[in-house]
Amino acid sequence: MEQIRTYIEANKDRFLNELFDLLRIPSVSADPAYKKDVARAAEWLKEKFTALNVDRVEIYPTKGHPIIYAEKIIGPDKPTVLVYGHYDVQPPDPLDLWESPPFEPVIKNGKIYARGSCDDKGQMYMHLKALEVMNAMDAVNCNLKFLIEGEEEVGSAHLGEFVKANTDLLACDIVLVSDTSMVANDVPSITVGLRGLAYVEVTVTGPNRDLHSGTYGGAVANPINVLCEMIASLKDEDQRIMVEGFYDNVVELSQEERTKMAEKPFNHETYCKDLGIADTRGETGYSDIEVISIRPTLDVNGIWGGYTGEGAKTVLPSKAHAKISMRLVPNQKSGEIMELFARHFKKIAPPQVKVEVNLHHGGEAAVLSIDSTGYEAASLAMKETFGKEPIPTREGGSIPIVAMFQDVLGVNTVLFGFGLNADAIHSPNESYGLFNYFKGIETIPRFYHYFATLNQK
Repeated sequence: MEQIRTYIEANKDRFLNELFDLLRIPSVSADPAYKKDVARAAEWLKEKFTALNVDRVEIYPTKGHPIIYAEKIIGPDKPTVLVYGHYDVQPPDPLDLWESPPFEPVIKNGKIYARGSCDDKGQMYMHLKALEVMNAMDAVNCNLKFLIEGEEEVGSAHLGEFVKANTDLLACDIVLVSDTSMVANDVPSITVGLRGLAYVEVTVTGPNRDLHSGTYGGAVANPINVLCEMIASLKDEDQRIMVEGFYDNVVELSQEERTKMAEKPFNHETYCKDLGIADTRGETGYSDIEVISIRPTLDVNGIWGGYTGEGAKTVLPSKAHAKISMRLVPNQKSGEIMELFARHFKKIAPPQVKVEVNLHHGGEAAVLSIDSTGYEAASLAMKETFGKEPIPTREGGSIPIVAMFQDVLGVNTVLFGFGLNADAIHSPNESYGLFNYFKGIETIPRFYHYFATLNQK
């Protein structure tokens, strides 16, 4: 253990500089303008894997962005761990809210500020550096496979096809993912539940062109007004979602399970103060912890139409648009929920407008066992490096591939994240703590040690 810390300390600056080089590549998967940068990030990672003396590293093209596969096989009598991560990042917009350029990493107050620093380049790159540490210690004791994709932020559109076509290549005993968070630096935790996702875009069309709001206003339905009215009707005063059939398959947790969840450290006042809000506004009858983890949601992620430039333009727009996401809980199926939403949204539209619902992407929720050797190995590793046993938690975010790995590869996943909720992922000024980056590199080799010990063949 001390050898690991000594090696990390001796190579700390290089570990940071390498991550900074990766963070400078604007690998935004959602915007076609960055396609070459996404490919450049994949090539960069291939070079880094090659330098780690892996047995094999390849870039697999897809109809979208490439997938990187690497492996280091030490023997058929050893357990196999498949490490999953992603090198694509969210768009940096709005740029004017960044305190430093999003693709020029800087260190402030013990944190690395850059787009992708936590989600997921910083957390993914910990695994490459952990392999370097194990190589130096001659301590690789599991077969390692790495699956790093470039489309996670756009729904992993082509990953499922790749996994289904390469089940033998990806065969493993456990999947290890660092794309989640901990409760706090002094409260280590392991995520055992994720919500699913259903994402749609809606368009409301009124007149066949933009109109003068004085000449036509009052007679012609304004698509923006109509869209806002329709969105407002999607929830009642108790924040219950009004889409017919939305809750049909939602499983209610027992009071015992809810009581156990309430043991997670959480301070309502601190939470609100950190976000600059007066209070929370969740579903009636459920705690803050519950509404952000075990209850489904419906949120507008973006809305636009008409004139949004400087100054005034008195226009009655022809179209209005909104992007809407729904976080789902176990037993809700993303495809069914998107269809239910589309049917409901068209049903509530007034006759003066036309409505289109474009179904984007989705993924299923997942609940992971705390009785597996994977969870036990992660718990023992964290207990050793943090000095206290981690607690199991559920997160409100979505990693659709977790359920897919269960279905296609037939294996469980360990969500071994080292980020914090305060890291502002998907937002301006995303950050990742230096403590977290180096603690992850220190802890991951201990996971392999305990997983190999618990799975001796």
